Amino acid sequence: MRLLVLSSHADTFNSIRPEAEIFVGMQKLGVDVTVMTQADGVYNEPMAAAGIKLVDFVPAGKFDRHGVKFVRDYVINNDIDVVYAFNNPAIITCNRALRGLKHVGLVTYRGQTGNISKWDPTCYLTHLNPRVDLILGVSDAVRDSLRPELSNPEKAQTVYKGHNLDWYKATPVDLQAEGLPEDAFVVGCVANNRPRKGVPVLVEAACMLPEYAPVHFVLVGSNMDDPDLQRQIANSPHPERFHVLGFRKDAPAIIAACNVSVLPAVKREGLPKTVIEAMVYSVTPVVTTAGGSPELVEDGVSGFVVPVNDPQAIADKIQWLYEHPEECREMGRRARERIDQAFNVVDSAKRTKELMEDLIKRKRS
Repeated sequence: MRLLVLSSHADTFNSIRPEAEIFVGMQKLGVDVTVMTQADGVYNEPMAAAGIKLVDFVPAGKFDRHGVKFVRDYVINNDIDVVYAFNNPAIITCNRALRGLKHVGLVTYRGQTGNISKWDPTCYLTHLNPRVDLILGVSDAVRDSLRPELSNPEKAQTVYKGHNLDWYKATPVDLQAEGLPEDAFVVGCVANNRPRKGVPVLVEAACMLPEYAPVHFVLVGSNMDDPDLQRQIANSPHPERFHVLGFRKDAPAIIAACNVSVLPAVKREGLPKTVIEAMVYSVTPVVTTAGGSPELVEDGVSGFVVPVNDPQAIADKIQWLYEHPEECREMGRRARERIDQAFNVVDSAKRTKELMEDLIKRKRS
C-alpha cells in the first residue's frame, strides 16, 4: 500500500507524537508512507529515520489552486493508493485534487464531536463531501456523532490515537515551589479555558467541599486569567486554595505531581490528551460524559465518570478520593495500565492499516 498523508506538524513535539507515530508504525508494518508537511515539522526527524518520505508542502489555504495541482500530480506520478487528510485545508484540497481518480481512496481525520451537520452546506467542503471514502474518528463518540450525518454510516470508523508509556518521563514538579502547602490534596485541571471545557463548573464544585478538607486546585492552560473566572474564584469560600498557573510548557509534569485530575468538559470532547497524560502518570482522573472521555476511564475502576454540568457530582468524587487515599492511588495505577492496554500506539497503527486495506479492496472491486 502506498499512503500519502497531508498534515501540519507545526505544533509541539509531544502534541504531534501520537499522530506521527501511527505513520511510523504503519511504515514498520510494510506500508509505503509519504507525509506532506512543513520542511521544519517538529516530528520530521523521527519519521525520516523510520523510512517515511517527507515532502515540504502544506496547503496555503482552504482554496489553494496550485496546491490542488501539486497534490494531484504527486498522487498520479507516485501511484498513491490512499490519501489521508488531517485538517480542513488538506481535506478541501484533496477533495478537489482527487476528482476523477476513483481508484484512489480518500480518508479524513476527525478529532472532536459536533459541528458537522448534513444541513450545513460548508460541511460538504470537508468530511461530508461525496469524494471522502472513510472518516477516522479519534473515539467512538466522534464516530457516533458523524454517522447520523452520513448517507453511509459505516463510512465513519474509530481509530484511537495510541500512546506509549515510554514517551512520558517528566519529573513531577515541586508544587510547594508553586505556593501549595505541603499537606495539600491537589486537584489539577489542564485545559484551555473556553466555555466547553467547563472550568467554572470545577470552581463551583470546589465550593461544595467540606471545610476540613485541605483540597487545593491547580489550573493550567491559556485564558485562566479570564476576569469572569477570576471573580468566581475570588468569591469562593477559599480563594487561597486556587493556584492559577496559566499556560505552561511543563503541564504534564505539573499534573504528574497532583493527586487527582479533573476535566469538567461540557461538550465536544474527542479523546482528551490531558486526561491521557494524567492517567499515564498514575493520577486518578475524574471526567464527564462529554465526548470520548468515558472511553478512556472505566468508572469506579480507573477513575470516575460524572454527568456534565454537575458540580456536586465532581465534589463528591473529589471528597471520596481525598478520604480514601489508598483507593485513590490504586485507581491511578489502574489508569496507567488502562492506557497501556487499551490505547497503545501499535494497535492504532494496525487498526489504521486494516481499515485502509479494506478500503483499497472495496475501491478495486
